[in-house]
Amino acid sequence: MKHPVDAHVGKRIRHRRWMIGMTQQQLADKVGIKFQQIQKYETGMNRVSASRLWDIADALGVTIAFFFEGLAEGAQATQAGHDMMADKEALELVRSYYAIPEAQRRRLFDLARVLSEAA
Repeated sequence: MKHPVDAHVGKRIRHRRWMIGMTQQQLADKVGIKFQQIQKYETGMNRVSASRLWDIADALGVTIAFFFEGLAEGAQATQAGHDMMADKEALELVRSYYAIPEAQRRRLFDLARVLSEAA
C-alpha cells in the first residue's frame, strides 16, 4: 500500500520532470538508475531514499523542499476528490505558460484573471 507522502513526492518528481521536458530515461541516466525505478518513484510504489531524492533534486534543478510543497494541501485536495495537477490538460497549460516570455506571460495572466472574474 502506498504511503500518501511517497505518492506526493512521486507526483512532484513527475510534474517537475514533465515541466522541464525531461523523459524518465533522461532522469534515470542523470541519477544513475534504470527508468523503471523512476516509474516506481513517480507512482509512489517505491520510496525514494534521502540520498536518491538529493540526486533527483539536483538533476531536476530544484531543492529538496520542492518535493514536499503542497503536501498538506494535497491531502485536502485528495479528500475533496480533485487534484488539479493530476489533470494532464492543466499540466500542459502550465508548461506552455512558462514557455512564454515573461512580459507576455504577465499580460496573459492579467487577461486570464479578468476573464475568470467575468465568468
